[in-house]
Amino acid sequence: MATDFFVHEKGLCETENVGPRTRIWAFAHVLPGARIGADCNICDGVFIENDVQVGDRVTIKCGVQLWDGVRLGDDVFVGPNATFTNDHFPRSRQYQEKVLQTVVESEASIGANATILPGLRVGRAAMVGAGAVVTHDVPHHAIVVGNPARIVGYTFPSEVRTGSAQEFRPEDIEAQGGPRDLGVGKAQVWPLPHFKDLRGAIVPVEFLKDLPFEPKRQFFVFGVPDNKVRGEHAHKECHQFLVALHGSLNLVLTDGERSAEIRLNRPDIGVYMPPMIWGIQYNFSVDTVLGVYASHPYDSAEYIREFDEFRRLTRKGS
Repeated sequence: MATDFFVHEKGLCETENVGPRTRIWAFAHVLPGARIGADCNICDGVFIENDVQVGDRVTIKCGVQLWDGVRLGDDVFVGPNATFTNDHFPRSRQYQEKVLQTVVESEASIGANATILPGLRVGRAAMVGAGAVVTHDVPHHAIVVGNPARIVGYTFPSEVRTGSAQEFRPEDIEAQGGPRDLGVGKAQVWPLPHFKDLRGAIVPVEFLKDLPFEPKRQFFVFGVPDNKVRGEHAHKECHQFLVALHGSLNLVLTDGERSAEIRLNRPDIGVYMPPMIWGIQYNFSVDTVLGVYASHPYDSAEYIREFDEFRRLTRKGS
C-alpha cells in the first residue's frame, strides 16, 4: 500500500496513523495503536508503544522509548536516550489498570539522557537539560537541570538564562534621572530613599511620594526553599511593587513579547510591575524576605494564572 511517509527497510511501522512526510528510520518500531503527526523524524532504535500520541514536526532521537500514556505536542524535541516512565512502582508481570499520562507540550525540548517520571507535564517551550531527573511538573518556558531537576532560567521570547539577571544600585538609577524602564511593558526599577551612617541604614518610604501608586495592601513572602518558584501569574488591574527586604531572589518579567530578569538583593531597590505583566520569582536565598505592595485588595478573580490565557489576552508570543 502506497504511503506518503517514509519507513526505512529495517524499520517496522505497524500503524497507519502517520502523517505525511514523516520519516521512520532503521530499527525503529512503532506499534499499531500509535498516532504520529506530519513532518516527524523518528530516528534509529526508537520504540513507540500503542497508547502514544506524537504531534507534528517532532524529532525523536536514537534510543528513546515512548511508553503507553506519553503525549508529545507539536515541535517537540526528544534527545538521545531520554527516558519516559509510566509506573511509579513497577513489578515484573504486574500491570497497571490504567497508565499515567505524561504530557510534553508544544515546542518543549528534552535533553539527552533526561528522565521524566510518570504523570508529569512539561510545559510549552520548556527545556529539560541533559541528564536531568524531572520529578515535578515543569512550568511553561522553564529551563530545568539537575537531579532532581530545578529551574535555572526561562526561555521566553527574549531568553532569560542562568547568569543573565540584571543588578541595580540606587545611585546608578538616580544618576540617570529616576526610575529606569526595563523594556517589558511599563515595568520599571525604582530607587528608594536610603540613608546610612555609623548607626546603620534606613529606607523610609512615603507611599504617595516614593511609590508609583498608592498601596492598598502589603504582604511578605519568606521561608521559600531555594528550589521552589513563586508568582507564575499576572494581574488584570492590580499594580505591584516588589522589594527584597532581606536576602535575594530572581524576578522574571514578560509581557509575552519582551522579557527581563532582575536580581533583587537590597531593600533600597524595587521593581514596579503594572497590570498584564507575567511575573515569576525563583532562586531564593534561604533568608529571603520579599515585600510586595499592591494597589488593590486581594481578589482571586483578578489573577491570570494560566500562561496560555495570558498569551491570548495579550495577543503576543509565538
